[in-house]
Amino acid sequence: MLFMVILATSSSSAATLTLVGGELAFDFANTSSGRGWPTFVEHLRVAADLADWAGHARVLPPEDAQWLKTESTQDAVLGESLLCAALALREDIFAIGGELAAGRSPPEPSLDRVRAVHAQCLVKARLAPFEGRFAWNWSTRSDPIESVLGPISLSAMTTLMQADLTRVKQCQGEKCGWLFLDLTKNKSRRWCEMEVCGNRAKQKRHARKARES
Repeated sequence: MLFMVILATSSSSAATLTLVGGELAFDFANTSSGRGWPTFVEHLRVAADLADWAGHARVLPPEDAQWLKTESTQDAVLGESLLCAALALREDIFAIGGELAAGRSPPEPSLDRVRAVHAQCLVKARLAPFEGRFAWNWSTRSDPIESVLGPISLSAMTTLMQADLTRVKQCQGEKCGWLFLDLTKNKSRRWCEMEVCGNRAKQKRHARKARES
């Protein structure tokens, strides 16, 4: 799957996107808004946007995120490789999550590609002490692409292998479609954010009732 680097015509919201996915992989899938609608917004337009998001979502420490932002801006080859690889992974995660949310089996090609990215990233990872245990760790300066894609693909694989997949949901808000893991007791969550999509739906219902009356 190939992607062209998208030139930014206005500032990106990547560094301030609400993280409501419940899993890193879903937060990453939510870095575009309004898929399939004329109002579609791509928040990862250049590699620098991805670096900003990686710092915001704590994929990278702040200093590593800033280093990657500078390096990917100055090195066009690195920037394009990083962005293309990231967008390809994002689309596969979104495809998998969307099918799971609909109660269907996820596409095998997407599963294979996410698994392959995870395996490729693990080759560059090392085990490092973390809060009384060990965790996979990547060096941003040695392996910049893997340092971003590694934690994301690990989150995707862990979710697929360990989470209750009946809790994978897709926001029912009009022109939204963001993914999230529903952690409510009775699996009743419908919106990415009640304050945003939930309130919009509520206002739309009220307006419809007013017209009907």
